[in-house]
Amino acid sequence: MTRVRTVLGDVRPGELGLCDAHDHLFLSSAQLPGQELNDASAARAELHAFRRAGGGAVVQWTPYGMGRRAADLPRLSRAAGVHVVCATGLHQAGHYLPEVVEGLRGRLAEVFVAELTEGIGTSGVRAGLIKVAGGFHGLDAHARWTMGAAAEAHHATGAPIAVHLELGTGALDVLDLLCGELGVPAHRVILGHLNRSPDLVVQRQAAESGCWLAFDGPSRANHATDWRMPDAVRALAEAGFGDRLLLGGDTVTAGARSVDGGPGMPYLLRRVRPRLADAVGAELVDRILGVHPGQAFGVDWG
Repeated sequence: MTRVRTVLGDVRPGELGLCDAHDHLFLSSAQLPGQELNDASAARAELHAFRRAGGGAVVQWTPYGMGRRAADLPRLSRAAGVHVVCATGLHQAGHYLPEVVEGLRGRLAEVFVAELTEGIGTSGVRAGLIKVAGGFHGLDAHARWTMGAAAEAHHATGAPIAVHLELGTGALDVLDLLCGELGVPAHRVILGHLNRSPDLVVQRQAAESGCWLAFDGPSRANHATDWRMPDAVRALAEAGFGDRLLLGGDTVTAGARSVDGGPGMPYLLRRVRPRLADAVGAELVDRILGVHPGQAFGVDWG
């Protein structure tokens, strides 16, 4: 039976409510010094703010070794009344010390499977997805290694694979590798950040594979998301791919939290949702937020 694996246990897909399909409560990286998401009180306040905005679930894409704080997630989820899904996986090599990456050689898929089925460390929290990352307009050796391990873990568990696309690029290379060479069904792949490279042709080609397209993160100066996204979503819907879409907030720094003066998680429901509804209708937007996440992250865990 299909279930979404949350930090409080497996739930039916229809129980998620309105879902932020790509975000972060905790995250740390050498590439973002001094901007870590590592404050549990702020994370709790952000979840409460999302709940007050109407949110019911958050999928945290923070992977292995980037400060997930898995042991804190059940308490925060329970206190806020918001479902939280946690990730395993591995990001680009630049986010880790070299010795961390080398320590995973030969056992990466084993780590992913263990975190999906047994739990993350001693927390007892089981991951509900695998997060990996591509490169800028291509895949380097690290990306191919991590995606190979992700595919192996998927075949062992059925877990979905969520992919960070660097500046929204490389989508077709990712699909060629995961779905072509490695045999992962396209509907088990979620491509993140396609909106950061507003190429309608590539977006449609990716959608034709059957994968999920995640439009995630409010606009920055170099990310033409908010003002390009409604046109992209409308084009995909008109082409028959409205059922392949997800929405997320992708809060990656402390200053981006709503409780610290940024857009944060509530922005997805306060600003993105009505703007998108003007373009494609409230019914489709409500399905994207309330139905599609359960389909994308739901797994028959056995």
